[in-house]
Amino acid sequence: MGTGAVEKTLAFAEYDATLLSAPKDSPWIRNGAVTQEFNPSFETLERLLSIPVRSKAATRSGRFAQGVDAWLAHELRRAGFDADLVWPRAEAPRVLSSDILELLRKLPERLSEELHDAILAGKAGSTDARILGRAYMKQTDVVMTHWSTGPELLLSTKAMTSSFGKNLSNRYEEAYGDAANLRARYPLAAVGFYFVQRATILESEPAAFRRTVDMIRKLRDFGDGFGYSATGLLLVDWDDQAEKPEVKVVHSPVPDDIGTAQFMNAMVDSVLKVTPIDLHEAARARRAGEVAPLPGHDPIDELQEALF
Repeated sequence: MGTGAVEKTLAFAEYDATLLSAPKDSPWIRNGAVTQEFNPSFETLERLLSIPVRSKAATRSGRFAQGVDAWLAHELRRAGFDADLVWPRAEAPRVLSSDILELLRKLPERLSEELHDAILAGKAGSTDARILGRAYMKQTDVVMTHWSTGPELLLSTKAMTSSFGKNLSNRYEEAYGDAANLRARYPLAAVGFYFVQRATILESEPAAFRRTVDMIRKLRDFGDGFGYSATGLLLVDWDDQAEKPEVKVVHSPVPDDIGTAQFMNAMVDSVLKVTPIDLHEAARARRAGEVAPLPGHDPIDELQEALF
């Protein structure tokens, strides 16, 4: 396994303890009442992103963005999608076919452990989901796929904590090109773009924030099939002078039409709309306001049962 792959594996591992204790309740039930709006577990995201910030790695090695990826994958599992199909997975290897996982579970324990160790050594699994688009391979941050269906959900994330105006045009061009590349090959897949910025942009570069809001809206599909199925923006901030800074989500400046709740609603609904009713049954039940058990094998469930 190369140095970069090892760093990514370790980066995801540092979030495992936080995700172990994160809520797995239905995101469409809040305080016992059914809602039509997705209720993201922002407290979980704040805890996750505080990890790289406290280690002074908010802008280094992609660890901050990987925290966003781990959280979005967790939210998709909360929505009721099969844990084995959503990448990055809740344990290493983060990217691995569900058929291989099922095979490992059916093998004798010793052989299963040997194969699992070989996969972790880089002989099969991966830390990156590289998806073939129309024109080029694209490293996609959050994916839901199976060999029998092909990619059903493809989600790209970007994090920007400084130099907002300087880099915004490049992010816009990259994002638009990636949308066209992926949607041309997978027109029925839910293809999303989620952008996280530090809230310092509001005071240091307000013009760049206005451009960001406009960019997030214009990256969407206007009916021509070229834009994203859904786009979302999130602002976060922290105190650089604190001994142990805590990341907090800054809600009010972000318009509702590009907020996280609408983004998750749109991504989930895009998947359910184009799949047969007997697929993703738990997600459909949760979307309808039912308390449905989560499908698939989830290592976090096993850890919780062992501990409690």
